Amino acid sequence: MKAAVLKQPGTVTIEHVPDIAQSNGSVLLKVEMVGLCGSDLNAFRGKNPMMRFPAILGHEIAARVVSAVPGDEALHAGARVAVSPYTSCGTCASCMKSRENACVFNETLGVQRDGALQEYVAVAREKIFPTALSTKERCLVEPLTVGFHSVARGRVARGETVAVIGCGGVGLGAVAGASLRGARTIGIDVDEEKLALARSAGAIWTINSRNEDVHNRLRELTGGAGPDAIIEAIGLPETFRAAVDEVAFSGRVVYIGYAKEPVAYETRLFVQKELDILGSRNALPEDFHAVIRMLEQRLFPVNEAISSIISLDQVPEAFQRWSDDPSKVKKILVSLEG
Repeated sequence: MKAAVLKQPGTVTIEHVPDIAQSNGSVLLKVEMVGLCGSDLNAFRGKNPMMRFPAILGHEIAARVVSAVPGDEALHAGARVAVSPYTSCGTCASCMKSRENACVFNETLGVQRDGALQEYVAVAREKIFPTALSTKERCLVEPLTVGFHSVARGRVARGETVAVIGCGGVGLGAVAGASLRGARTIGIDVDEEKLALARSAGAIWTINSRNEDVHNRLRELTGGAGPDAIIEAIGLPETFRAAVDEVAFSGRVVYIGYAKEPVAYETRLFVQKELDILGSRNALPEDFHAVIRMLEQRLFPVNEAISSIISLDQVPEAFQRWSDDPSKVKKILVSLEG
């Protein structure tokens, strides 16, 4: 079968690879479409230390069931599904606390194991979410769940003010998730198109940090107190620090991305503000169900969030263009249906 293979940083080729071998309990899926995200770009640029080369990327998956699963009416032949790309061992400290999203031994499709930029994948039944959503919508489920999970980690509640730093695919999920909980949501980014998307996804206010003073605007919008929670969805040292600086006293800071270099803090603020500093990794099944419900209700600007839809053969060129000018890209979807 055909696949897009990342041979080494900066080099993607289209190759024929061996057919998928199913293991016990796995379901064979025909891949329809795959979304590309920032972690894929980092892998292409050689900035993802967890990557193994050569690798097949792709973890934002829309697929169909190849053969009916006995005893499971939802997984009939041809059933449309979204996919959770993570594994969990069931026995580590996180799994024993029902937080399998943070499994010590997690292997994500397209990172520690081959992903979905190929014609077929085999996935464990519990990682499959049947839904009648369109192909494009199912491709957006996984990245949006990561944002939804960060909102759950931050215990966002109705009436609170929440700022989301970074309005890419994951950040938009945080904006949508916080807004659905009844929070007054602020989107922060350097790109006007992404800020417009954030408003469509539920942000009441947006701040362009390229030409606005973020500190002054946040104080203006919150009566001088700062946001009750700040979700950081970029992964830069300066935004890591800004989240701590700008959040309100007794507030919560949630980090989704992680900085690629050490971050120096004024640790006095951790104590003086009595902050909750939280990490947010991957997503749980309930996040997948929540995002699917939102998309079924047409509460997210799906078409506006997509930059382009390309074929598998166009993937090498698309990665190079994306790497050369990432600011021009919102979401690339790869169709494997011809």
